[in-house]
Amino acid sequence: MNKTFSIQNQFLGILAMTIGLLLMAMPASAATVSPDDLSAGDLIRGESFSAVYYYGEDGMRYVFPNDKAYFTWYDNFNDVVWISDSDMSTIQIGGNVTYRPGVRMVKITSDPTVYAVGAGGVLRGIESEAVATELYGSSWNTMVDDVPDGFFPNYSIGSSLEFAGQFSVETESLDARDIDDDKGLMPARQISITDSGYVDPTITIPAGTAVRFINNGSQTHTATEFDKLWGSGTMQPDGHFTRYFTEAGTWIYYSKLDDRNTFEGAIIVE
Repeated sequence: MNKTFSIQNQFLGILAMTIGLLLMAMPASAATVSPDDLSAGDLIRGESFSAVYYYGEDGMRYVFPNDKAYFTWYDNFNDVVWISDSDMSTIQIGGNVTYRPGVRMVKITSDPTVYAVGAGGVLRGIESEAVATELYGSSWNTMVDDVPDGFFPNYSIGSSLEFAGQFSVETESLDARDIDDDKGLMPARQISITDSGYVDPTITIPAGTAVRFINNGSQTHTATEFDKLWGSGTMQPDGHFTRYFTEAGTWIYYSKLDDRNTFEGAIIVE
């Protein structure tokens, strides 16, 4: 039976500085932009905190868990744009960014298994040092990062690599053109809310689609699933709420703050 191999901590490549420390070299203040000026793929940060986020195609922001993950995608912080703290708070967090496929290997402190990172954050356990050497070269042991156990659920486990031909470092990296592509992010379907009700309240979407509710009215409204399995909470004017629908079914929703006769809709997921 094949066994995964372990790595000694002294061989692990550790980057010297964190994202926060590196951002100290950036200007203490910078001109801010409006969320309306953001485009999918932008790197954004607020005024008070140094954390950098990826602005996704779905209109949500994605967290870089640490500097190591960031530098598998980017070489520097030159393209980071600033937005106000209040505007940042209106951009919903969609999840965490995983390592760019093919760039580095990962492991967790509680398990000696070393993994190659594939598309979509799928981890492929490497069965032997010989496979690691063929894939990443003789210095492969400097290309392994420890991922904190708490971030490991961001990944999924695929089949292990018994021989190098089962995984192409170059192809995996080139195919992940950006984080949108790697995560399969797409523009969200939008449902506008006015003070008279939902606009086009019933929609049919394929599984895996994000739906964004936008309050275009002058009063507060909600979008709440009938059995309260999910909900937007109270949305102020210009507020919005986004949710991914991954399971087939019909989701009836309504506004808890309004008349059910005029504020009800359905999302049909196929």
